[in-house]
Amino acid sequence: MRVSEISGRGLWARNLIKAGSIIISLRPYSFALASRYLDSHCSSCTATSNSGLLRCTRCRTVRYCNTTCQTNDWSLHQLECSALTKWAKSAPSKNLSVPSDAVRCLGRILWQKKKEGFDSSWSKEIDALQSHRHSLEPRVVENNTHLAHSLVRYLGLSSPGDLSEFGILSAGDFADLVSRFVTNTFALTSPSLTPVGVSVSPLVALFNHSCDPGAVIVFPRSSRNPVEEPQMQVIALRDISPNEEILTSYIDTTLPRSLRQAALKETYDFTCQCELCHDDNTIDPRESIWCPKSCGGMCPAPSDESETYQCVKCRAVVATPTFIMDALHIGQEALAKATSIQDTDHNKALQLTTNIIPRLVSAGLTPSCHPLLPLIGLHKSLLLFSLSADMAQELLDETIRIAAKHYMGLSAILRDGHPVRAVALAELGKLLAVDEPCPVTSPPTNIASLPSGPARLKAAYETLVRARHELMIGFGRNNDGGELGRNIRETVVSLEKELGVWTQGIHNTLQDLLNSSRK
Repeated sequence: MRVSEISGRGLWARNLIKAGSIIISLRPYSFALASRYLDSHCSSCTATSNSGLLRCTRCRTVRYCNTTCQTNDWSLHQLECSALTKWAKSAPSKNLSVPSDAVRCLGRILWQKKKEGFDSSWSKEIDALQSHRHSLEPRVVENNTHLAHSLVRYLGLSSPGDLSEFGILSAGDFADLVSRFVTNTFALTSPSLTPVGVSVSPLVALFNHSCDPGAVIVFPRSSRNPVEEPQMQVIALRDISPNEEILTSYIDTTLPRSLRQAALKETYDFTCQCELCHDDNTIDPRESIWCPKSCGGMCPAPSDESETYQCVKCRAVVATPTFIMDALHIGQEALAKATSIQDTDHNKALQLTTNIIPRLVSAGLTPSCHPLLPLIGLHKSLLLFSLSADMAQELLDETIRIAAKHYMGLSAILRDGHPVRAVALAELGKLLAVDEPCPVTSPPTNIASLPSGPARLKAAYETLVRARHELMIGFGRNNDGGELGRNIRETVVSLEKELGVWTQGIHNTLQDLLNSSRK
């Protein structure tokens, strides 16, 4: 650890760290599953189970893989159990019968501090986390206040003044606790990057931010011992030189600069100084449109109708900046709306993304441009949900096309091996490997054709081989690409056998024809 005048405390590499290397591997200090995943994931090791999970018979809220996981979690859950039961009894509706993951995680932190002792190294590391309570924006202060009130209720206290048993002696102490939590919380994710809860790790929180990070934080599910899970790992995305600071990203780096800077300022109270945020000499793919003359070059996405925007390749001028700006604005509104209703009104969200994506494409946005890229990603997720209920050939093909566009957009922004990009490529490969319900022999001429039969199988194989290469970087070479990487390896082996059988079948047929022609 070193201290920088610009970024404060941080972590530097002592020796060369190769891409795909595990820099840190540890279990978070505290974590909690999001409410929607409490029924499907173990609250001790966060695993899912095809054979069902054991539910706590008292609170009937959390579940475990087996008695081992339940025993491992009991020291905290015995306190949590009573709190959950009381909360559920006083909840105004069933939808509010379980507190948020943030409230439950904070509760676990306070119980653990009390158990370990307020002067213990565990408690001191939690207290040493960065707090920005004196410089938070009003909206963040309001959210933190709501979280604080919910925590007091969850702990069964009548007021914040009763928090002294947890070492919180003043309103300032309480505000710092909540601010430290919000500022230093990491998403707890599945092996395929689905956010399933929240987690806290003081050591991992020491890594500083870059919008073009050299390392990434993942939960690859690499350990064979459930007691060690969930394993939080920091993985090198590229070679990191000796004496180079190791940087991760605090936010979604597919966002354009203005949105990244706003998110960092609101939650972390700093303005990013990384090269990506200060490079005005090249076009950012996140804010780009295709050349109006179709030369293959790109133009900056218009943001001011009074300025002139040109293709960097042929210098053609964008003639309709207002039209494109309107499309960008409408796209942003559609993204916010579709995101907010995706869980409550799937069909309406799908209709919205289906209608708005062609409009943004017609405005000339590249697949990597915001908000087209996240709209494509959301559209893919909605199609995948529909596909699980109706495996129709046309729907499968459309999902494959959208998955390909999504990966194309991500690959223009994220480096080779980035876990987000690797997972997207794995999803594309798995879609190509799905058995076709009704192979199309003559596709419509107005739609880009997809390979069918053995050709599609070969495309699936080649795509998954590439995905495995990227997963080995983003989820760790020593992890074999994590749980997802191991699953992809098994699929690749299966496809190799299937392709081998098909090839052998063709060979045998040709041999039979040759033999019959000689008779």
